[in-house]
Amino acid sequence: MTFRRFALSAAGLAVVTVLLIAVPVAAQSSTVPAAQSEPAKQAPTPASAENPANTPANQQEAYTLPPDKLAKAIEISRIRNILNIAGSIWGIVFVWILLAARGWSGIERWTQKMSSMRWLQGVVFFVLFFVISAVASFPVDWLGQHFERAYGISVQGWGSWLGDEGKGLGVAIVIGVPILLLFNWIVRRWPRRYWLGVWVVTVPILVLLIFVSPLLAPIFDKFEPLQKNYPVLVTELEKVVIRTGTNIPPDRMYLMKASLKTNGLNAYVNGIGATKRIVVWDTTAGRVPDDEVLFIFGHESGHYVLNHIPKYIVIFSIGLFFVYWACARFALGLVARFGVRWGTSEIGSRTGFVVLLFAISIASFLLEPAQNAVSRHYEHQADVYGQEAIHGIVADPQKTAVAAFNDLGKAWLEDPNPSPFIEFWLFSHPSVEERAKFAGQYDPWKNGGHGEFFKN
Repeated sequence: MTFRRFALSAAGLAVVTVLLIAVPVAAQSSTVPAAQSEPAKQAPTPASAENPANTPANQQEAYTLPPDKLAKAIEISRIRNILNIAGSIWGIVFVWILLAARGWSGIERWTQKMSSMRWLQGVVFFVLFFVISAVASFPVDWLGQHFERAYGISVQGWGSWLGDEGKGLGVAIVIGVPILLLFNWIVRRWPRRYWLGVWVVTVPILVLLIFVSPLLAPIFDKFEPLQKNYPVLVTELEKVVIRTGTNIPPDRMYLMKASLKTNGLNAYVNGIGATKRIVVWDTTAGRVPDDEVLFIFGHESGHYVLNHIPKYIVIFSIGLFFVYWACARFALGLVARFGVRWGTSEIGSRTGFVVLLFAISIASFLLEPAQNAVSRHYEHQADVYGQEAIHGIVADPQKTAVAAFNDLGKAWLEDPNPSPFIEFWLFSHPSVEERAKFAGQYDPWKNGGHGEFFKN
């Protein structure tokens, strides 16, 4: 994970659990309905060219690529998967290496010599924690950007990319250092039940960071009113706003200058309360039909209307209660067994706290499939909601949804045939093929019926 992705998509709660557990929570509020994990479950027929226009949606492969793009999609998806898994494992191994080499305990001793003020020692220690972690993750991040550029998905220059990495690190430090100082203080203050105290403060921090995350976006990207260049699209989006009851006025609809950095497509709703807004990338507006943008917006609106964010927070909080409890016991065992070798004798020390973060990082990696399973369920619900939300607004919701998935899949070069294991472990969304096939077959209005979420 790059520090830019950490700062925005994990919205700082990743700091709370060491850049770890909260990624799916933020994804519920800011992810387009395709191309975010890895794609499609079912492969195209041997003729992987585009589908004939006169073939019914439910009688053709729902998501297909021409042969040249298919080869590239398979290659770049394999690279993404390797970097994703290898990056997660390397992050865990790196922390362990520095523990075993007494690197963290050495930094702790140095900060103690530098100042007698414990809070200042903590600030310096955790700033160095983020900087060192960023340096360790840089090769994986660089490789990811290199291949995204090589396959024509990213158009961002290296100077701009390095600037975003630096900005992301800065945001991570500004948000993360105070949080880790608070958590470390709780560990020292209540050494026997600290995991409960940390759990109690996690959820309010998450809600706050989801609220402020849209305010951080201009640090990385340029925004302007959508009304300025696409007034017709704004008028169409307002129809979906009225139908879904999301209450987002035109002055909170924005165009993001994504074309400066990527050829990918995206549109989303994020924030909560006063910060809730619609964002359409300039690579999407005018590049795909407005009807498809309406479907994407309808999908994102579904996350709000169906209360996916609070539901996920509840599920996340319940799970985190047991994760913190288990990790506290595991970290205590690690300190008892390896503490002398690692240069620490208690969890409340800075080095001991890193041991706790190390335990949480392992738990997060192992629990990723469970997090993604919940996310995939909610994404499917949002797909259904999005298709129903545009019923009566666009001419054919089925064809519109299928076309949207195909355009998104092609733009991001989504592989139509990923490994079942990769889908199980890494996919936060159902595969593109699954989603497009469902969209092509979903017609609850046939014979006078109605949808699951709308009665007309």
